[in-house]
Amino acid sequence: MMSSDLRDVYQGYIACLNQQDWPALGQFVDENVTYNDQRVGLTGYREMLERDYRQIPDLHFNIRFLIADPEHIAARLDFDCTPIGDFMGLPVNGRKVQFSENVFYRFKEGKIVEVWSVIDKAAVEVQL
Repeated sequence: MMSSDLRDVYQGYIACLNQQDWPALGQFVDENVTYNDQRVGLTGYREMLERDYRQIPDLHFNIRFLIADPEHIAARLDFDCTPIGDFMGLPVNGRKVQFSENVFYRFKEGKIVEVWSVIDKAAVEVQL
């Protein structure tokens, strides 16, 4: 797949997340997807995202930058949101926080098969 095509697929994936269009998630994510080297499958991946939205009702994925090659995406995603209760083990309890996620994806046949994610927890700690 061309890098420009993969960018379009990824932007469609982010739109799917922001719209919480869970039935369409399988258009972007492989049935056997892994997340941080753990096989979660499409069902587990969807459950993780649904849980994220329950914990952060105003969650919105904002692409800060995006780098693509024929089978990989590297992105920095920015968040400005209000988690309820604890978030990453921190007592956020409804306070607005800003943080970023560095995330890398491997695609196969136009779908995400591997995800590696690191969230900037230190940024949240500083705000609390």
